[in-house]
Amino acid sequence: MNLEKFFELLPGVEAPKRRLTLNERLKWTGIILILYYILTEIRVYGIKEEVAARFAEWEMLLGAKTGSLMTLGIGPIVTASIILQMLVGARIINWDLNTRHGRIMFQGAQKFLAFVITFVQAVAWVLFGPIQPATYSFFNVAIVVLQLCIGGWLVIFMDEVVSKWGFGSGISLFIVAGISRQIFIQLFNFQTAGEYYAGRLLAFIQTVLDGTPDVKMLVPIITTIVIFVIAVYAQSMRVEIPLAFGTLRGFGRKWPLRFIYTNVIPVILVTALIINIEMAGRMVAHDVDTNLKCGVLGCFDADGRPKSGLVYYMTPPRSFIYYLLYGGLTGREVVRAITYLIVMVVGTAIFSLFWVTTAGMDAKSVARQIQSASLQIPGFRKDPRVIEKVLERYITPLAIMGGAFVGLLAALADLLGALVRGTAILLAVMIIYNMYEMLAVQQLEDAHPMVRKLMGKMKG
Repeated sequence: MNLEKFFELLPGVEAPKRRLTLNERLKWTGIILILYYILTEIRVYGIKEEVAARFAEWEMLLGAKTGSLMTLGIGPIVTASIILQMLVGARIINWDLNTRHGRIMFQGAQKFLAFVITFVQAVAWVLFGPIQPATYSFFNVAIVVLQLCIGGWLVIFMDEVVSKWGFGSGISLFIVAGISRQIFIQLFNFQTAGEYYAGRLLAFIQTVLDGTPDVKMLVPIITTIVIFVIAVYAQSMRVEIPLAFGTLRGFGRKWPLRFIYTNVIPVILVTALIINIEMAGRMVAHDVDTNLKCGVLGCFDADGRPKSGLVYYMTPPRSFIYYLLYGGLTGREVVRAITYLIVMVVGTAIFSLFWVTTAGMDAKSVARQIQSASLQIPGFRKDPRVIEKVLERYITPLAIMGGAFVGLLAALADLLGALVRGTAILLAVMIIYNMYEMLAVQQLEDAHPMVRKLMGKMKG
């Protein structure tokens, strides 16, 4: 059977047949966001009341909420993307993503793989993960798995709606929604943790009112703010390539190449890879004693926290800043922090290079965009190969340095005890920043039809 025809037959969301206005795109984005929040509050039928709290940090990174229909979140989509990124980037699958056939094959394969992974992850989460059925009868397990699959498949379609009818992608929207909710909870949680509120800001206010202000309680808040500021500043850094219109003398524009060239994607991919490795480690671990489970990837305590092995050194030591401030920091924790830092920096740099190729952001693709807009680099021949060589000087170094910088910033935020995972902070900043830029461009195009024609010409 022809794979291209098979992928085209997969269920999906039809693209709009006309250009949507700003208000229409905002409407569809809002509808999907509300639907997402509703699905996070619908509890899966047939599971035990308690849900493993150790998966709370994963929820905001995967746009998920454990125990609800959104338990899997964007995990299957991201995992499918990782697999295809590696296969295409390594030329194991030889698809030219600059052609219509290549794009159809990649997008279709990703969707089909996401459907399959949704089912596989649903089964794994029920049999080995945090979702425990009330009874392990075949019928009850099947019902729970079916509900998780429905939720996961809905996410795939909702992502398509946002991509085609709204702003950005559903992946980005669900991530920033989960992160924003988690930051709010971390600041203003009225539940008590000992003698103080669980919310960091509320707890600090309590210490002030008691006459014994503990400034160390502000460290997570300060760290979060600093990472936000650095991320926003880095997002605005760019290299601008001067261009001129070949047919209009004296007119031109600048082509911006961001320092964080591949944006948030490498961070998502590395984080998802670590999450999947940790999940696999939990699945293959077996009981050693009542408080310890061990497997080929490492050992876990009764609460599911990594205690040794590969998984231990690939995950962040969340207590690092606590031991640093209050004493008790061991050499083992220092080694773990350094290892995690290396994994994040090297991983994001590698995935950044892969993403440049697969997302059509490489020098060859950008050179085609510049030529199709009747633009050229002043002082160089109007030849796409020449433009490609000039762009190659910037794009590859930016992809590596930008990816490594984002990985470093995310790892430091984790080590310094930010309110949420460092990856989550960066994702929130960059997603919101990108949405703001898209809104500004859409508003400008709605106001000035000539700008819309020019932008459409340059995109093509």
